[in-house]
Amino acid sequence: MLSSAPMDTAALHRTIETLWRDEVPKIIGGLMRVVRDLDLAEELAQDALVAALERWPRDGLPDNPGAWLMTTARNRGIDRLRRGQRLDAHHAELAREIEQAQRESDARAQDTLDDVIGDDVLRLMFVACHPALTLESQVALTLRLVGGLTTDEIARAFLVPEATIAQRIVRAKKTIANAGTPFEVPQRADLPARLSAVLHVLYLVFNEGHAASSGDDWARPDLCADALRLARVLATLMPREADVHALLALMALQASRLAARTDANGRPVLLPDQDRTRWDRGLIDTGLASLARARTARGPAPPGGYELQAAIAACHARASGAGETDWARIAALYGHLLALTGSPVVALNRAVAIGMAAGPAAALPLVDALADDDTLAGYHLLPGVRGDLLAKLGRHAEAADAFERAASLARNPRERDWLGTRATECRTKESA
Repeated sequence: MLSSAPMDTAALHRTIETLWRDEVPKIIGGLMRVVRDLDLAEELAQDALVAALERWPRDGLPDNPGAWLMTTARNRGIDRLRRGQRLDAHHAELAREIEQAQRESDARAQDTLDDVIGDDVLRLMFVACHPALTLESQVALTLRLVGGLTTDEIARAFLVPEATIAQRIVRAKKTIANAGTPFEVPQRADLPARLSAVLHVLYLVFNEGHAASSGDDWARPDLCADALRLARVLATLMPREADVHALLALMALQASRLAARTDANGRPVLLPDQDRTRWDRGLIDTGLASLARARTARGPAPPGGYELQAAIAACHARASGAGETDWARIAALYGHLLALTGSPVVALNRAVAIGMAAGPAAALPLVDALADDDTLAGYHLLPGVRGDLLAKLGRHAEAADAFERAASLARNPRERDWLGTRATECRTKESA
């Protein structure tokens, strides 16, 4: 059923874009259960998008856009597989299977696979994290399929050029095709081998939602909610995996602060200035409980990266106010994380924590030491952090320069405006 509510073309296209990003992983995942062919599932999903762009401006939005897209994709699949006079037996069988799926009101009821995952999107993640691919290619391909992220957004998450990510995705598909091994739902015994990539994808999807690299909003709670939901499913599926519980803990603790991260006008509110009464206590409790389960599951082994990050988030969650935050412990935890990962982004976060614990003068040399790291060359938070430290030291002209540099690198308009405001404030103080 289609809605007759009028909507201008620009608004409708924005709505379709949002719906598409939300629904495409479910559509591809649902189709994969039937066709078991990634390229075909993608093509059918794209066909459904084209149909929506043709039909919805004329007929209005359907009452259930996701169901409309899925139904259309399946119908296009049936039409495509029947087209022509000489269908091979395989295509004929696929057409029958899609038709059967279309008749089922409950998608799960028609699944005849040995399915141990139980969620179309999570299933698609394990499918895309194919062992024939490198970890980098697994993550890039899965972010594209499941996270609905553009190649540009994925590139920013990896801090590499966009062309590099595009090449990884193309090579990933070619590798699978050349290997002659079809994408398939892995058996339970094969899940641990793909777990690292799946967790990394969930982590990056959540991060894109928590601090959007592009778009009009400072955050994308829909992406955070999707990643959190999938992490809950994964924790039920693999209850003995410490990293799964640790990632769930990290997501829940970070998501607990989402409502307080922006003001009524959508402008960013930094952690020390947030109204902690707006933090979600239910998510904090979930996060702390998951962190405890992660520690129990790993036993005497050292904590992994997700657990260390969750422990940092727990320090913030347990503090009754910004002034009570244990910044010395946070700096120490970042030190352990830096030793584990060697990440320059972690080094930058450690410098921030040291600045909060020991003062900006202690942190500034650490930040300046990162200036020559090529990985951070286009990372807007490096000059942003430097500007904040310089402002606290009263070096307002230098701080303004740093904030202006950060604003020029920021892709998110909310963040860019906020950094520009900080630069203006520093110029004003310098001239006073």
